[in-house]
Amino acid sequence: MGEIMFSGHGLTCLHQLYSPVSCVRSLQPFHQSLHFNSALNLSKKCAPYEVYTVSMWLSKIPGTSLISGSIKMSNSLIIPNMVATDECGFVCGEEDKDELIQRERVGFEGPIVEQELSPWGNLEICKDSDLEPDGLNEPKSVSEGKTMLNVNGVHFLEETDEEMLSKRILVLSRTNKVRSAFELLRSMELSGLRPNLHACNSLLSCLLRNGLLDDGLRVFESMKTKKITTGHTYSLILKAVAEARGCDTALQMFSEMEEECEVKNSFDTIVYNTMISVCGRVNNWLETLRLWRSMKENGHTETQITYCLLVSIFVRCGQNELALDAYSQMVQSKFEPGKDTMQAIIGACTKEGKWDFSLSVFQSMLNRGLRPNAIACNALINSLGKAGEVKLAFRVYDIMKSLGHLPDAYTWNALLGALYRANRHDDALQLFENIQQEQDSQLNLHLYNVALMACSKLGLWERALQFLWQMETNGMSVSTASYNLVIRACETARKPDVAVQVYDHMVHQKCIPDTFTQLSLLRVCIWGSLWDEVEQILNQAEADASLYNAVIQGMCLRGKIDLAKKLYAKMRSCSLQPDGKTRALMLQNLRKDSVIYKSRQPFRHRKRSKFFSLSL
Repeated sequence: MGEIMFSGHGLTCLHQLYSPVSCVRSLQPFHQSLHFNSALNLSKKCAPYEVYTVSMWLSKIPGTSLISGSIKMSNSLIIPNMVATDECGFVCGEEDKDELIQRERVGFEGPIVEQELSPWGNLEICKDSDLEPDGLNEPKSVSEGKTMLNVNGVHFLEETDEEMLSKRILVLSRTNKVRSAFELLRSMELSGLRPNLHACNSLLSCLLRNGLLDDGLRVFESMKTKKITTGHTYSLILKAVAEARGCDTALQMFSEMEEECEVKNSFDTIVYNTMISVCGRVNNWLETLRLWRSMKENGHTETQITYCLLVSIFVRCGQNELALDAYSQMVQSKFEPGKDTMQAIIGACTKEGKWDFSLSVFQSMLNRGLRPNAIACNALINSLGKAGEVKLAFRVYDIMKSLGHLPDAYTWNALLGALYRANRHDDALQLFENIQQEQDSQLNLHLYNVALMACSKLGLWERALQFLWQMETNGMSVSTASYNLVIRACETARKPDVAVQVYDHMVHQKCIPDTFTQLSLLRVCIWGSLWDEVEQILNQAEADASLYNAVIQGMCLRGKIDLAKKLYAKMRSCSLQPDGKTRALMLQNLRKDSVIYKSRQPFRHRKRSKFFSLSL
């Protein structure tokens, strides 16, 4: 073995030539190393230097040629005990030493020219020591969405301490030096060294963080082969697969892992939480429920995060019973639910009609100093209003104002609905007028309809007409239901003429009447004995058994038996089935006719007998 030393620019170049016993059978590597001159300060400082290398001539081995390249270093970070090494897997014979040395001298002393590049390219170390070398051609995977890092380089490792090298991988990964960390890992594997679990997880996280999923999967499979995976490892890879390839792919990958006993035993609560979160992204509550049950069967204990995820997913998917069950188990496990979880439960209780449970959750939030948002307050007010708890609803309304929340249209709709359901129609109208005076901008179609419902119950047809005029003036799209409420108010007040005018105006506004419109209008016209209008409405409407039943019953009650009989016959001819009340009224009138007929029949017989006797 011989050594050749070159010095220049403050650096020393050392060539070591290894001579094999047989060049055919044994191929030892040819090493060319650059060592820093001892004259340099080896502390971690920047020092200006330039080195231009490297040429190798392998003439005796078939298929080889001049392989040369250039390395340009400028203001790089000098680190003690670090060696820049180029390795080649071929060996020259002893007789080629002189020629090789002569060519290398030409490479150092001659002019610098751009020659044929070596497989690792034109390497250039940047001035900024915090960045990766530009010459390494860092792939555009992060910026262009690729999933693989094209790294072919490995390092000759003078350091063989696995723990020390693992710490280096850890530092490189944390500082986002993804290429350097990945190359160091590959160098350790090729050298038969084994990085520790912490380093592998850190590198895996770094790769996935930079969008290099394919390289991350390679590292993950290597960790599985070495059996050094943990729950954190599976959580990292499953989350990355879900983000890059979709939740279904992640679920399929998780199912395949579950079938492997060794892998399944490595799962922990964090892995299940990750998959539950993945299912929540696509609102897959069935798979969420299966994961929850599988988690319990495998002996894993739910955490606060688990319960929060379950409640959120179940409420969002409309599975309120499951959400309440998860919340109850959360409280039993002595976990304090967060603000968002408690607000979601209040909304779930509202939909399930469990106002007492939602009220207790609301009170718990206040006791813990949490500030419920306006949505939770509105949901609770609505729940209390539907249950007829008007006083509690207005008490929550006062608390809502004390918390600094301004009432909106949902708040007013809940309060007006509470008063209407409690048959406090006057109070509902009074509240509506207060809203008109103070917050006219929040009035909408729903609030006007609640006010019209109160008017229809009280028979306040004039106020109902006033509200209808306001709605049309404000440019609201008045619905058929709104016109129906005004006509019903006229019906309650026994104002058939006004009801007919409202109906004509409704048709003129191109608002299509429905069955409820026609029923209300027919009833008020029958009460006002507007028989021509009744006949006209029936002719214009589609054949409907409910309309005929209402008119026949009204005619019978008003004593218009003959008209009822004619309409009943027409109804039967249209193949419409009368209801029980219509049949009963018609049978009752038919019995009366038969009694009258029988009472008249003997009189006619006696009269005819007397006539016969006189004639005789």
